[in-house]
Amino acid sequence: MKGKVLLAALLAASFSISAAEQHAHWSYEGQEDPAHWGKLSPDFSLCETGKNQSPVNIQGALKTHHGKLELAFQPGKQQIVNNGHTIQINVSEGNTLRLDNDTFTLQQFHFHAPSENEIDGKQFPLEGHFVYKNKAGALAVLALMFQEGKANPQLAQAWQQMPTAVDQPAVLNKPVDLKALLPKTFKFYRFSGSLTTPPCSEGVSWLVLEQPVSASAEQISQFRGVIHHANNRPVQPLNGRVIVD
Repeated sequence: MKGKVLLAALLAASFSISAAEQHAHWSYEGQEDPAHWGKLSPDFSLCETGKNQSPVNIQGALKTHHGKLELAFQPGKQQIVNNGHTIQINVSEGNTLRLDNDTFTLQQFHFHAPSENEIDGKQFPLEGHFVYKNKAGALAVLALMFQEGKANPQLAQAWQQMPTAVDQPAVLNKPVDLKALLPKTFKFYRFSGSLTTPPCSEGVSWLVLEQPVSASAEQISQFRGVIHHANNRPVQPLNGRVIVD
């Protein structure tokens, strides 16, 4: 009898979770596209009302002497997944970013094609977002632009196992070497922004690397072929925010 009660409770819980997920479904196309996100769920209201939203067009950056970017890399297991919105690679602990005397740990990185952020009105064919979190739960996103050119050997490793099916994660046979993927110099733009997907939470520290790296037309096309559509949110108003360089 206890087993039946437990089963009923689990079924009820899974139904309620499914209902919540269904209610909060969002997309990059049609009636659930970025222009409608703020109305899809009360949880997504910031997508419409927020004043510090991302992505942005980076222009007129204020020259400052902000601290250098301190990144530490730790090889470890990586898991690749197609979550229906992007290709995401989840990482094991040990990859860190030092910002404002605080340590942020890399959680995952994922991709958008075309780029979400723009630099002086220029949109890149692909952008990577490295999502870091500190112990208090605050987020910092390091953005990397890809320009069309030579094939990227690090992307090639991940793309070999790029899942076409949604929500079927796979462990990468050969993890992406993050240090080799990023450019050698870490000059960056910085601004305060938000998540670029619902619920569009604000208070995210954005660091956009100035120097792009290359990816081949075939690699970019392969990503877009798996996602089936552009997966970029349009640029958002700055609303008086200052971008520093």
